[in-house]
Amino acid sequence: MKKRSTAALTALLVVAALVAAAPGQRAEAADSRPGNSARSAESTLVKGVNLDTVTIPELQARMNRGSLSSLRLTLAYLRRIKAVDPRINAVLRTSPTALRQAAASDLRHRLGRTRGPLDGIPVLLKDNVNTRDMPTTAGSLALAGSPPDTDAVLVGKLRAAGAVILGKANLSEWANFRAAKPTSGWSAVGGQTNNPYVLDRNPCGSSSGSAAALAASLAQVAIGTETDGSIVCPAGMNGVVGLKPSLGVVSQSGVVPISAEQDTAGPMARNVIDTALTLSVLSGRDTVRAGDAPSFTDAVGRPGTLRGKRIGLWRLPSLGAEVDALMTRTAERLTAAGAEVVEVSLPYQERLAELEFPALLSEFHRDIDAYLATRSGPRDLAELIEFNRTHPRERSCFAGQELFEQALAAPSTTDPEYRAMRAELTDLSRRSIDEVMAAHDLDAIASPANPPAWTTDCARGDNDVIPSSTPAAVAGYPSLSVPAGFVGELPVGLLLMAGNRQDVELLSLGAAVEHRLDAWRAPRYLPSAPSGTSH
Repeated sequence: MKKRSTAALTALLVVAALVAAAPGQRAEAADSRPGNSARSAESTLVKGVNLDTVTIPELQARMNRGSLSSLRLTLAYLRRIKAVDPRINAVLRTSPTALRQAAASDLRHRLGRTRGPLDGIPVLLKDNVNTRDMPTTAGSLALAGSPPDTDAVLVGKLRAAGAVILGKANLSEWANFRAAKPTSGWSAVGGQTNNPYVLDRNPCGSSSGSAAALAASLAQVAIGTETDGSIVCPAGMNGVVGLKPSLGVVSQSGVVPISAEQDTAGPMARNVIDTALTLSVLSGRDTVRAGDAPSFTDAVGRPGTLRGKRIGLWRLPSLGAEVDALMTRTAERLTAAGAEVVEVSLPYQERLAELEFPALLSEFHRDIDAYLATRSGPRDLAELIEFNRTHPRERSCFAGQELFEQALAAPSTTDPEYRAMRAELTDLSRRSIDEVMAAHDLDAIASPANPPAWTTDCARGDNDVIPSSTPAAVAGYPSLSVPAGFVGELPVGLLLMAGNRQDVELLSLGAAVEHRLDAWRAPRYLPSAPSGTSH
C-alpha cells in the first residue's frame, strides 16, 4: 500500500470524526454542504448504485474495485434517513460513530484486510438490542437513561465483521408484550411507525421500525427479534425479507427478552442473499449445520431451481379472500416453475393457541426480571408496572399493561403446571411441522405471512390474528418471509417454514421462490389507501 493512500484514508477518518452526529438525535449526521437538495437526499441512487435493489455482494464488488466507498454508502443512507424518515418514523437515532466506522472499513478495503461480507455495510438495530454507545430502550421511557454497559453478543459479532452500526430502529414497545390491545409500531420513546406503502396503515409488530426502514431503503440490512411473528409479519407487511432463525442459532445475550424458550433475533433485508449473509455473521459461522451442508453464500448466491421441490400450502382463508386468491396465484407460479405444491393443514393449532400465552407469561416474568437487574431504572417487573402508572406518556396511545400484570401473577417457571404446558407446547408444535412434512415428503410448508395492513388506530388497537407464524415460533424452527405480491397497494408475504436447523436449506429455497415470484416493488408513501383496497 502506498503512503499517499494511507495518508488520504487517515484524513478521511479525521473528517468522519468531525462530521459524525451527536448521540440521541434523529439523522443529523446527514451531509449539509451547500447544494445538497432534499430531492437529491431522497434519491436511491449513489455512484450508479440503486439502493432499492443492490445486494451486499454487488456493494462489496464495487468497494473492492474502489468505485464505491463505505463512507459514501453510509452517508447516502444517513441523507435518506433525514429526508425520508419523517414520513414513516422508523429510525429512533443514528449512531454518532457511523461515519468513522465506515471510514475504517474503507481503510481495510484499501489494505486488502476486509473482514467478510458485511464489512462496510450499514445495519440498523431494533432498539431492544443492547448497544454500549447508544440508548437501548425497548421503546419504553423506563430504559431511556444510560446505555447498557456492554453490547449484545450479536452486536459484537457485527462489529467484529466490520459492519457499520447505523443506528436504532423503533419497535412496538416491549416487543408488543405489555397491553392486551396494543398498537403495533408504537412506543412511548419513538411514537408511531407508519407503513411506507400506505402511511395510515400499520407496519405490524414488533420489528416494525426495522421492516419499515428497509422498505424505505434507509439501511442495507436490519436486525429484528421475534417471539411469535415479530420478524416475519413486519417483513411481509412491508414487502421485505425476514428470517426467524432456528432457536439458538443467534445469541440472545443482551437482547430485551420475552421468553428464552422462543425468542430469537434475526436478519431482515430487501432480498434473500443479504438476509443469508447477515445470518452468517450473526450465527458466528458460515453454516448452522455440521458436515457437508452448503454455506449461506452457496445456498443463495445463485438461485437454484424449484423443479422437484415439494411445498405444502397452508392456506389460512381466515386472512381474507384477497390473500387466499394471492396464494392461489403464488401456487400456480411455483408449479409452473417445476415445484409440486400440495395443500396441507397443520394439526394441533387450537391446543397451541390455548397453551402459548400462559406459558409466555411465566417466562416473561422470569426473563424480564433478570434483564432489568442489569440496567438502571426499574429493577423488576413490579417496579416497571409502577413506572408506567406514574408516567402519562406511557399511556398516550394505549393505556393498558394487562400482560405485565398477568405476568406478575403467573405461576413460576418452576411450577409443575407450567413445566407441563411448555413440554406439551414443544411437542405439539414440532409434531405439527414434522408430521406434515414427513407425510407429504415436503421441502417446506408455505402460508401467507400477513393480511393486508390494517389502519393504525390507537383506540382500537391491532387487528392481527395471524396464525401462520406460531408453529415455527413455538417449535424453535426457522421461518422465512419473502414478498409474494400485493392486495391493492399493500404487500403480502409468503411464509416458508422447515424443520429444526434447516436454516440454510430454507434460505436456498427462499432464494428460488423470491427469484420466481419477483414480487418486490418500491413504496410510494401514499397518505391513505385508494378506494377498494382492503381495510
